[in-house]
Amino acid sequence: MTDVAFETIQRRTDVPLFLFGDHASRHIPEAYNNLGLKGNDLTRHIAWDIGTESLVHLLAEHFGCGAQLASVSRLVIDMNREPDAPGLIPVVSDGTLIPGNQNLSEVARQSRIDNYYKPYHHALSETMHHFQGKDPLIISVHSFTPKPLDGDLRKTDIGLLIKHDEASAKVFAEVLRGAYPKLNIGMNLPYSAYDLNYTVDCHIAPHGFRHLAIEVRQDHLGVQEKDAHMAGLLVKAIEPLL
Repeated sequence: MTDVAFETIQRRTDVPLFLFGDHASRHIPEAYNNLGLKGNDLTRHIAWDIGTESLVHLLAEHFGCGAQLASVSRLVIDMNREPDAPGLIPVVSDGTLIPGNQNLSEVARQSRIDNYYKPYHHALSETMHHFQGKDPLIISVHSFTPKPLDGDLRKTDIGLLIKHDEASAKVFAEVLRGAYPKLNIGMNLPYSAYDLNYTVDCHIAPHGFRHLAIEVRQDHLGVQEKDAHMAGLLVKAIEPLL
């Protein structure tokens, strides 16, 4: 593990597709001493979007497209939050107190922004500018826990967060439902794009790019066989949009 802000997967210039994962890593740099956490709290969903790193790699390999993955845990800093959002550096997550994030000084907070948040967003912004004048499909890949400690059981298998591009989401959902009718596909589930959508709002929507924000329930991911199976499902629904 490195302490860099993000990982880049190089793309073929002729592929009009780009993927990114804001919460792909659970890595906490050594200097932060695991933020005072231990055991399951370092591996469960509060630390990362389980399975998304593998899923993005599999999709990028299949399509030959580029991708960007956050390389630090969302507990260090959440790439999908406004820079002034209270949850940018969470003090509590799904009922768990994050000791290393309590009473942060402004200097400590700014250090995380400068070292991780700004480089991640600068790189994503630069990539989007390279697509200007083209018609790319941009996909944000997330995953969600089947059952938060502080919430209800979630029955949605794959959710689509929709705010700026309803048309692409409808095509994706129709293809997926047609091919796999047993899947429960949710629109703005388990979250709404009107509540949690910063990265798309900031970098994708201003360009008017077609895009998807995909949420996969984590019991469909997390081991090689499941990741590969889910990638295969998503490929069939992405291909008609390319």
